[in-house]
Amino acid sequence: MPSAVQQDPGPARMRRSLGVKDGVAIAASSTAATTSIGIGMGALAAYTGRQTPALLLLAFLPILGIALSYARLNRSEPNCGSGYTWVGRSIGPWPGFLTGWVVLVGNVIFMAYTGAVTGSVVLQFLNKLGLHSVLGLQLDPTSTGISTAVGLVALVVVTVTAITGVRAATRMQMWLLIFEYAVLLVFCGYALFAGDQPFSLSWLNPLDIGSPQALAQGMVLAVFFYWGWDAAFSVNEETRSSSDAARGGLIALVAMLGLFLVGALAFQRVMSTEELIRNGPQALTFLGSKLAPEPWASLPLAALMCSAFASLQSSVIPTARGALAMARDRTLGPVWQRVHPRYGSPAVGTLLIMAVAALLAVLAVGIPKLNDMILTAVNSIGLTVALYYGLTALACAVRFRDSLRRGAVRALRDVVVPAASALTLFGLGAYLVWDYATMTDHFEASPDNGWFMLALPALFVLVGLAAAAWAKWVRRAPYFRTGRGTDADAITLPMDADGAPLPSPSKS
Repeated sequence: MPSAVQQDPGPARMRRSLGVKDGVAIAASSTAATTSIGIGMGALAAYTGRQTPALLLLAFLPILGIALSYARLNRSEPNCGSGYTWVGRSIGPWPGFLTGWVVLVGNVIFMAYTGAVTGSVVLQFLNKLGLHSVLGLQLDPTSTGISTAVGLVALVVVTVTAITGVRAATRMQMWLLIFEYAVLLVFCGYALFAGDQPFSLSWLNPLDIGSPQALAQGMVLAVFFYWGWDAAFSVNEETRSSSDAARGGLIALVAMLGLFLVGALAFQRVMSTEELIRNGPQALTFLGSKLAPEPWASLPLAALMCSAFASLQSSVIPTARGALAMARDRTLGPVWQRVHPRYGSPAVGTLLIMAVAALLAVLAVGIPKLNDMILTAVNSIGLTVALYYGLTALACAVRFRDSLRRGAVRALRDVVVPAASALTLFGLGAYLVWDYATMTDHFEASPDNGWFMLALPALFVLVGLAAAAWAKWVRRAPYFRTGRGTDADAITLPMDADGAPLPSPSKS
């Protein structure tokens, strides 16, 4: 009897069965607009006050440039390794490996803290139902320990659904998205008209942000808000056409801009800045309670719970496929490319990622307050996201630099916009590194300690460089000689029940 998971002797066998709407579902779920709005608006308001809508608009510009860079690179080389493959080929294998590494690490950390957030939302829901303790144990949604314990159960559930295949996962995500966005738009749309806080045009003016430090910190947090649309490119080897992945990612990104702006304006119409900061991860629940009686006031909380589950699941999918791309280049171990013979998904890698995320979530219990844990994770991930987005955009500018001689439009699309977007993110990151390094004179495990906030992303990079050295000199990965990832077109599709190759749909 064959084992459930087997070692694939050649390239990973992945089914080309996904379309644009599947890419939109994966990208939108991974971006998790409802979760970002529900738990993150207070963190943004702490830095930018009433100018949060302006900041979200401003941050969208470099992110759009990054997305266009992804789409351009994807047209020339569709690969589930995305930035890892493109940066390695265009700039060099070391920055390419680092790009893939920080994507993996960032996603695993995101899953670890999102697990706790999911647990917190579930506990809030139980509190709404009147259940505040079990066997003497207080079900406190602000407790990192209790929230993490519940979140670990959620992490196991979404990992199982991710292993059964991307198509099944995206079907569930699409229904979750429809529900949560309908609730979000109804409540936020009503808040725009029913809120008692006076609207001001200064909300849309980034020049009114208090200081350069607040602007830079807010921009990195806003980059984290948008982070996730690139998950659509992680399944471009399972889409009918490589352009479907690009369209899915871009559609999701533009939709996120609209949702973030509506959410930010709605929150500020209902809450003062002090209320928004004070409520933190419970801000969406607070919004519902101010706008509607029970049981309708609990609908935003239900939407937030759906979003948290969907973002957890959609984070597992691109992370496992990025690891698969690195494993088939021998920059990671062969265990990461074991593919389930029935579902065509990287099952073992998915399980390993879940296990590492669960371990990090347990270690993070040492940060006692959920708000502090969230802020610590978001700041750390924001810097690493800025790094790999910037490297990928720079790779686009380098690869297509010949466009500078082929007309102004092509030069703008292929070189100028990607280079400007990369330099913007590099500049933000460099400023924050300097700010963190000079803001305190001692080390403390706290989200307001600069050395601690700088130590986490620095540790990710240093460990990544060590892993790269191991891959180069111990595994002798060919990637470090050529900088080229495994050709996506070499992928062999699974056999059907009669032993014949499954047909690949014609590309549009």
